[in-house]
Amino acid sequence: MSINPPDAPYPNQPQGQPDFQPPSGTQPPPPGGQPPVPPQPPAGGQPPQSPEGQGKKKHTVRNIVIAVVVLIAVIAGCQGLTKGSDSSSSSSTSSSTTQPATTATSRPATTSAPKTTQAAAPTTAAQPAVPPEYQSAAKKAASYAGSMMHMSKQGVYDQLVSEYSEQFSAPAAQYAIDNVKADWNANALAAAKSYQSTLNMSPAAIHDQLTSSYGGKFTQAEADYALAHLND
Repeated sequence: MSINPPDAPYPNQPQGQPDFQPPSGTQPPPPGGQPPVPPQPPAGGQPPQSPEGQGKKKHTVRNIVIAVVVLIAVIAGCQGLTKGSDSSSSSSTSSSTTQPATTATSRPATTSAPKTTQAAAPTTAAQPAVPPEYQSAAKKAASYAGSMMHMSKQGVYDQLVSEYSEQFSAPAAQYAIDNVKADWNANALAAAKSYQSTLNMSPAAIHDQLTSSYGGKFTQAEADYALAHLND
């Protein structure tokens, strides 16, 4: 048996061809001649997920659940507002329908007003009659303040209570003055023209005579009115 030297070719290798070298980056075939099998993906066709991807998936599911809860709360709130508006409209409708009943019940109070007026009528008619003295004093006052005498208000009163003239009581004379119808300015003007035509008095003397307590007894305003219209 002969031993080949180290650099001698194999017995079955053709002469002139180099030894077989596998390409770079590949593993030589295992013994037996079968090539290596690449790793297969897990069942279901999905590649294995990293822990970071699984955390993102859980976060997305939680956001979806929160969004669904918020949507349900919004829908419930809208339904509550709708029910509240329906109840307020129904209450306003019921209050408007009850208003005619209030108006109907207030009518009897209006019809009772004439009864109160009828009950007060006898009180007005029960006033005492004017005493005869008061009536006589009123007639005398009308004659003194009329177109014949042209006396002032104070002059008429003094004439009614004077012990040398009418001698009426003070209440009767006051009643006559309060109820007499006279224009005291017109009386002062008539007296001033009488002083001017019959006595030929000056305007200043006429004014003094009109306001004198021993003369006409007119007020200052009435005397001023008479002098202002003396030559009209």
